[in-house]
Amino acid sequence: VCCSGFGGNKPALGELRTSPGRKPFMFKSLLIGLATAFVAVAGFAAGSPAMAVEEPRYVVSLQDGPFEVRDYPPLLAAETIVEGGRSEAVNAGFRTLARFIFGANRSRQEIAMTAPVIQSRADRGETIAMTAPVIQTPAAGDAYAVQFLMPSGYTAETVPQPTEPNVRIVTVPARRVAVIRFTGLWTEGSLHREEAALRAAIARHGLTIAEGEAPSFAFYDPPWTPFFMRRNEVMVALAAP
Repeated sequence: VCCSGFGGNKPALGELRTSPGRKPFMFKSLLIGLATAFVAVAGFAAGSPAMAVEEPRYVVSLQDGPFEVRDYPPLLAAETIVEGGRSEAVNAGFRTLARFIFGANRSRQEIAMTAPVIQSRADRGETIAMTAPVIQTPAAGDAYAVQFLMPSGYTAETVPQPTEPNVRIVTVPARRVAVIRFTGLWTEGSLHREEAALRAAIARHGLTIAEGEAPSFAFYDPPWTPFFMRRNEVMVALAAP
């Protein structure tokens, strides 16, 4: 799923797998702290299998080892763009979005966590439409977009609206993406290697990356997951055949 900012129009939103109920209010601060620690250790986290968090549904149209081509429906996401190096941006972006889903929104509602958490490099010239008042701010220098997918029960009209000006709700349009799954703790080197492997697989199968698209990274597991069992993915949208 993307992506980067893994935005869009208003088609019907895709379903996600069913997840459990809300976390108790008294644990909000603790959960945000744990989420931050999670990011520091593993880059991103989206919950353990025991938590049964939602994941987006998709259809696989091609599979070759760890390489897949998937068709995703439209998805709703909360997104923030953070300047700085990847690790610092991921950490700050996760904290910001954790506050949003733990109640820092106009409805003061808690929102169930989903998986994966998605990160990608933001366009340097990208502008972000802020809320109340509407202000446009360029993302200069190195900047990364971080996204939490919203549970499938929400629509663009019913999802709680952010109170922080650097968080926005976006609709990720339906698309076909190429994906490579990999395991282990991520480093800048490992991300570059997996991106290169993805590009090679796309070329090998005669596919083309959609114009203007850049790879995104998705992270699924908490830090206590053994490194050899961690699920990570690199993905990019493909051009229409």
